[in-house]
Amino acid sequence: MSIKKVFEQATKTKQLQESIKKLGHKIHAKGFIGSALSFQIQALFKNAEQHFLLVFNDKEEAAYYLNDLEHLISKDYVLFYPGSYRRPYQIDETDNANVLLRAEVLNRLNARKKPVVIVSYADALFEKVVTRKQLDKNTLKIAVNDQITIDFINEVLFEYNFKRVDFVSEPGEFSVRGGIIDVFSFSNENPYRIEFFGNEIDSIRTFDVETQLSIETNKKITIIPNVENKFLQENRESFLNYISPNTVLFLQNTKVISDQLTKTFGKATEAFEKLTEGVKHLSPQEMFMPANEFLQKADDFTIVELAQQNFFTPNVTLEFYIKPQPSFNKQFDLLIENLNSNTDNGFANYIYCSGEAQTKRFEEIFSSLKDQNKSIQQYKTVVMPLYQGFIDKENQIICYTDHQIFE
Repeated sequence: MSIKKVFEQATKTKQLQESIKKLGHKIHAKGFIGSALSFQIQALFKNAEQHFLLVFNDKEEAAYYLNDLEHLISKDYVLFYPGSYRRPYQIDETDNANVLLRAEVLNRLNARKKPVVIVSYADALFEKVVTRKQLDKNTLKIAVNDQITIDFINEVLFEYNFKRVDFVSEPGEFSVRGGIIDVFSFSNENPYRIEFFGNEIDSIRTFDVETQLSIETNKKITIIPNVENKFLQENRESFLNYISPNTVLFLQNTKVISDQLTKTFGKATEAFEKLTEGVKHLSPQEMFMPANEFLQKADDFTIVELAQQNFFTPNVTLEFYIKPQPSFNKQFDLLIENLNSNTDNGFANYIYCSGEAQTKRFEEIFSSLKDQNKSIQQYKTVVMPLYQGFIDKENQIICYTDHQIFE
């Protein structure tokens, strides 16, 4: 049986599933190590009818879990919500790729489609976002067979501060050639090619910037501007105001997240006080979310706290008996002894490899050791990159990762 199936059928998964259905419930789920959390999120999300928002302590850890979940669930249902600023009030230092990812999440939530898992971290939630009303007002929605002129789209894109170029290469650009408009929206990772037949939209498709080849056709699309720059003087709100009230929040460590928000808000206040007078800027309270606001708003949601110490008073406490993957210092005879011992004790061994080459590498190593009368009993290799291995005592599974074994 695969690790995914084991987690899906586990008793505590079913307990968690029942708990997160209760709006406003606080659950303390302690004891998760490494990628055991990724498998647990996948198992919970499989039958969920709510959005999940995972808030990690920092960007690096968020990125590792994002990679796990994209493989375990699907890239279509796992979204990354990063920060757009390198430093508060340094608008010219926004990261266009991150702005696109943030806009994609807002657009997806605004479209009210199927539930998604949103992976984020403290600094990203620190930045407030344009209100749903403002995003609706400044979103251009078009579909195949719409009666619309090229001139109209041209005017709207200028209004959205899009730049007209010969060939689009990054979000915020568009080009017009005859009856074709290419536009790189901030809500999609690839640009759109819109073809007209007179004043009617004949076709819409995404295309690759480098090769100019079509990727997929679309019946309808939304085009939105840079939501971080365009609405500098518009009303903003916490991302927690933007998401659905029945979203489940998974907080890696509430205190660490709170401390990080306090620290970053202090930096934003210092930066604001040094700004040039005469130029109007929104205050830190309007632009960013301090820790007390985060905690107050988070309290309205169903929360799963993952740290050993909880912040909110739990309705349910569940402890998971999970340990880190052992270290072998590249001593493969010790690895074999460990695998055999696990099998004798009723545990199932899984080795997760980043590619087929690594799988073959293990086979060769184990084969050479077999010649030395060091045979291995039972293990299963799985080709999938994984963040960190773990030992799950209750489910009797041991998950190893190739990069930790080879260090």
